Amino acid sequence: MEEVNKEKIKAGLSVLRSNEDSKLESHLNACVRCGLCARSCLYYLATKDERLIPASKVDIVSSIYRRYFTFSGKKFPGLVNARRLDDKTVADMVDLLFGGCTLCGRCVKHCSIGVDIEYVVRKGREMMAIMGFVPSTLQSTVNAALETGNNMAISNEDFVDTIEWMEEELQDDVGDTGARIPLDEKDKKILYTLNPREPKFFPVSISAMAKVFYAANESWTLSSKMYDVTNYAYFSGHSDEAAVISQRMSDEVRNLKSGTLVLAECGHGVRSNRWESPNYLGKKFPHRVKSSVELMAEYIREGRIKPDKNKLKEKVTLHDPCNLVRGGGVFREQRYILEHCVKDFQEMTPRGYDNFCCGGGGGQLAMSEYNERRIRIAEIKAEQIRKTKAQVVVAPCHNCIDQLSQINVTYKLNVKVKTLAEIVADSLTIK
Repeated sequence: MEEVNKEKIKAGLSVLRSNEDSKLESHLNACVRCGLCARSCLYYLATKDERLIPASKVDIVSSIYRRYFTFSGKKFPGLVNARRLDDKTVADMVDLLFGGCTLCGRCVKHCSIGVDIEYVVRKGREMMAIMGFVPSTLQSTVNAALETGNNMAISNEDFVDTIEWMEEELQDDVGDTGARIPLDEKDKKILYTLNPREPKFFPVSISAMAKVFYAANESWTLSSKMYDVTNYAYFSGHSDEAAVISQRMSDEVRNLKSGTLVLAECGHGVRSNRWESPNYLGKKFPHRVKSSVELMAEYIREGRIKPDKNKLKEKVTLHDPCNLVRGGGVFREQRYILEHCVKDFQEMTPRGYDNFCCGGGGGQLAMSEYNERRIRIAEIKAEQIRKTKAQVVVAPCHNCIDQLSQINVTYKLNVKVKTLAEIVADSLTIK
């Protein structure tokens, strides 16, 4: 890691100095260090490492604030635990804020006085980003999106080949050679997006959603240029880079003259595109935005698709992605879908807004240096799944799908891990 110099310190402190952010100052001063947040955090519960308690993550950011912006911190730093922004502090911040937090937000729901711990951690990450200390593995994912249009640097040729292959699979599945996965078509009602993990590792989920669109007789298209629903700059803390990615997506909706941007099954992809992007860009979208989860529920309610819940007889449980549910409020729709598509649905405990993170959020899947810690904290999710005795785990988020697939192998759960679109597609009978 590069040494911390005066310029970097000045840049990092500018995040705390902003007069526009009274919220940050309030939350930095609000934590009373009661420790109740410890019982809400995967990292602490799995490791019992007190460094990983959420309050400790707030404290490392607030300790810098005290050192540089309060009288007591400047004059008596040792008495108020005011830390200098030096090499040791930066190393601790990177480990705690990037490697010790998924930004799941569960601690916020359990805080006795309502400190927005997730927000403070994100501001700490923003400090590290502006200073140039984002873990290189995470930053390389952002760079790939900026340079190629998708976070896995999939070439246009490979992407188009995959879509053509999936279109053939769709035609075989529905028995119609006219069934299509349209690319770059203008004046369609919907511009649909994908998580690059789909064309790279889970192409079946592409044809599954295409089958849903086919059954609903939807007017839709994919873009071959800007299809990536993710925005890993949301995790890195680089707001300027997040804004570039957001603007490109908005521009593509306009270029293809689509009325609605539909966000694929990706928790942070939904949150970053739907709620954070207008903040990055400083303006409202000229188009509508909704998640594919909401859209599929809408199709069922309106009778545009008619699933048969008797087709899938295995016991199914649901993992609630943090950014979709706690961060986005999409809670009922996935349950409504499963009630109509599966015969035996068993909830996890806890669930919904209080559900445990799978351990793959916050950019953890991109940061290979924290793999061991990421898998260790996932034991809690593994036990949640095991207690349901489910044979199928559904997760409307591809980052969660990836993490759950690894959990499945590591903890020998012997379950199938599927997206919601796959469940819906499997329940449909195409006449």
